[in-house]
Amino acid sequence: MSTATPGLLDKERIIAGPGFNRWLVPPAALAIHLCIGMAYGFSVFWLPLSKALGIKEAIKCGPDVGFLGQLFTTTCDWQISTLGWMYTLFFVLLGTSAATWGGWLERAGPRKAGVVSACCWCGGMLISALGVYLHQFWLMILGSGVIGGIGLGLGYISPVSTLIKWFPDRRGMATGMAIMGFGGGAMIGSPLAADLMKNFASPTGVGVMQTFVVMALVYFVFMMAGAFGYRVPETGWKPAGWTPPPAQANNAMITQKHVHVSKVWGIPQFWLIWMVLCMNVSAGIGVIGMASPMLQEVFGGSLIGVAKKFGELDKGQLAAIASVAAGFTALLSLFNIGGRFFWASLSDKMGRKMTYIVFFVLGGLMYFSVPGSAAAGSIVLFVGAFCVILSMYGGGFATVPAYLADIFGTQMVGAIHGRLLTAWATAGVLGPVVVNYMREYQLGLGIPREQVYNQTMYILVGMLVLGLICNLLVKPLDAKWFMTDAELAAEKKLAHEKAAASEVKGSASGADTVSPAMVAFAWAAVGIPLAWGIYRTLLSVLKFFN
Repeated sequence: MSTATPGLLDKERIIAGPGFNRWLVPPAALAIHLCIGMAYGFSVFWLPLSKALGIKEAIKCGPDVGFLGQLFTTTCDWQISTLGWMYTLFFVLLGTSAATWGGWLERAGPRKAGVVSACCWCGGMLISALGVYLHQFWLMILGSGVIGGIGLGLGYISPVSTLIKWFPDRRGMATGMAIMGFGGGAMIGSPLAADLMKNFASPTGVGVMQTFVVMALVYFVFMMAGAFGYRVPETGWKPAGWTPPPAQANNAMITQKHVHVSKVWGIPQFWLIWMVLCMNVSAGIGVIGMASPMLQEVFGGSLIGVAKKFGELDKGQLAAIASVAAGFTALLSLFNIGGRFFWASLSDKMGRKMTYIVFFVLGGLMYFSVPGSAAAGSIVLFVGAFCVILSMYGGGFATVPAYLADIFGTQMVGAIHGRLLTAWATAGVLGPVVVNYMREYQLGLGIPREQVYNQTMYILVGMLVLGLICNLLVKPLDAKWFMTDAELAAEKKLAHEKAAASEVKGSASGADTVSPAMVAFAWAAVGIPLAWGIYRTLLSVLKFFN
């Protein structure tokens, strides 16, 4: 790195000086996570895109046009199953890009990573808009799937290390706030996209292209504001009045040392936590995909007060219970979001290992109870179990960065978290495959629709038992895995860490005073859109309770 004045995006440029309020960092992280979290809501585009040429009715492709043919065809509409590959790519690329560039992120700093994330995510949406305009699906795969997926990975892990360093006293709560935003992104993005498509729809277009352009521009503004809002604490900073707990004061699971990211592939505890996350996410993501059809098929006409099984309902009744199921899905999304903050914050009190024990034991009981509540016709118990399950699914994502910081130290926790996200990419394939194939297998055996999910639930319980065993085996690291003082000093130098902001030439004498009004404005900028998204979601939830 040159000794000249640091560039606008360089890590040295964002070291906070005296007077900086650490509560400005979480809204910066939320600004990015609320935008990239729209990845969860991309399915809102599938139905309109499946009629992009036909407008009213899809122009079906011939039997000779397979998946590869649909990448380049301009004469027929894409199938929804084909469009779904974008969703798969999102989470595969999220995991692989976070693992690949996590080390670079630690050294480059969160601002530079946030800017790259904004350019990839929003630029990818613009390329996708061009793909819609030209009716070239390969452009959408390249734009949102690949380039956007890379933006997802960098954006997702960009605040992790920074937040943990700003909140050593509340690691779980800090990461829970940011990762809550990723879960909440679809709450804002999905209704916004639906409104925009409705506004832009015309006799000659379904409005998706224009919606991509508008959302890309809006997201770019928010993500850049978030990236430029990031600050990192000076070396040795700690909150006023807080002292780190003694090394052996009932916290043997929290290390004061640091592991280099290059070593984690060979550390057994890393792979145990990898399995913990993979099993928790596989079970949860499988449930998310089947929650709506499961509710409809298990309870059938009883959802609308009609004493008929699912297969006996007419078209109008099917539409009515689908509306109820949409409300159920919206309710689950609220628990997914709330669980991220609730469980991650609770882990600061309970400890990370104990929190995951609760996830696996309580979660296992919930999964095991579902067939019984379904057979008894108890909608309340059925829905309650799924709400608890989804809260712990979200809580697992939000708690794991703090778990990693406890075990591996904080110096390179963002990069280590990036490598751990390969577990998410694996679970994104494993969970839905297990659930979908088991359902098809059971139907093929002639088992009634209301019973086809029973075996699946028991398989998911088995996954949680495996996750519980792995979690119980997590122990503090052997001293051989930690960096020596000399290695840590070398890594800090590579990460461009300075003792204080005043050491950086060109900084405003190290001062970084922030007014309370600025903090309030930052929180309002992310809080108002999130509140609007929750309001729109609650309107859907009312359909379920009505």
